[in-house]
Amino acid sequence: MDTHSADVVVIGSGQAGLSAGYHLHRTGFAPGSGFVILDADNGPGGAWQHRWPTLVFDRVHGFHDLPGLPLPPTEPHRPASEQVSAYFAAYERAFDLPVRRPVRVRAVRSRPDGRLDVHTDRGTWTARALINATGTWTRPFWPHYPGRSTFRGRQLHTADYRGPAEFTGLRVVVVGGGTSAVQLLGEVSTVAAATTWVTRRPPTFNDEEFGPELGRAAVARVDQAVRAGRPPGSVVGVTGLPVTPEVRRLRERGVLDRLPMFDRITPDGVAWTDGRFVPADVILWCTGFRAAIDHLAPLGLRAPGGGITMDGTRVVADARVHLVGYGPSASTIGANRAGRTAVTEIRAWLSPAAALH
Repeated sequence: MDTHSADVVVIGSGQAGLSAGYHLHRTGFAPGSGFVILDADNGPGGAWQHRWPTLVFDRVHGFHDLPGLPLPPTEPHRPASEQVSAYFAAYERAFDLPVRRPVRVRAVRSRPDGRLDVHTDRGTWTARALINATGTWTRPFWPHYPGRSTFRGRQLHTADYRGPAEFTGLRVVVVGGGTSAVQLLGEVSTVAAATTWVTRRPPTFNDEEFGPELGRAAVARVDQAVRAGRPPGSVVGVTGLPVTPEVRRLRERGVLDRLPMFDRITPDGVAWTDGRFVPADVILWCTGFRAAIDHLAPLGLRAPGGGITMDGTRVVADARVHLVGYGPSASTIGANRAGRTAVTEIRAWLSPAAALH
């Protein structure tokens, strides 16, 4: 396979990866020899291109412009996946970003000379620094419950959801307490024979508008976790679920009457130790995602707490590696800032003579 070389390799071309690419180019890293962006997808759009078609733009929970190019006027009732993908494609062209796709990264390993080898299905890239921007979409989290393998119905994750039509006339159990769970529960409830919502903890609804103060509190909580080497937690755990007009309508219809988490899964439904049983044809797991960083395992970055100890975007155990879109920067505005921070630190860390071509 071919071998390539660049000062900085960026893995991922979602919001965080494109932001990093913009700042690398803007600060003098040459496309190709100075930096390259590797993307596993077939086209632009990052995780957005995989979102369900019924997620239209006016239901998106916050989206921020990429640096240097505002998002064009959006159509509120057109799928967000289409509009964001088109925006990302235009952004790549506008700033001549060297995105290589589809390139799937298998592993990142240290070299004896201090550089990194990024092994992919399209050859190996050698780099002096790495910006990882792989997000979470490719690592859906499926919790284990007794009896899961015995269920005769269908089980799917948020990542597999394509719209409510396929649930018409079925009995659906929706698992999870996040915003996606509420959105999908609302859609499915309009066509299903019955829906049951189960969560591990009672959901906290927040009537307060999601403003800068609430945002800072959420970021601070997650930042504290990653600085201590713990896995980043859920933002909803800090902010609560926003009470939108849609949430109010679902409450009025009784759709959001929640049950505690079941204890086991049976062939025909879900059951609790107190004798309660809910028959089901489908279990929809809206149980979130985990950071897609398995390819970094050869570098031995994980701390005893199970996460990766961070200082800003920099991995404390390896100054060559920066994670953007991870932990406190796992939002569209956070990803933008993280891209700039990572590039500033990498530029200072690399000798100026070697960093520019």
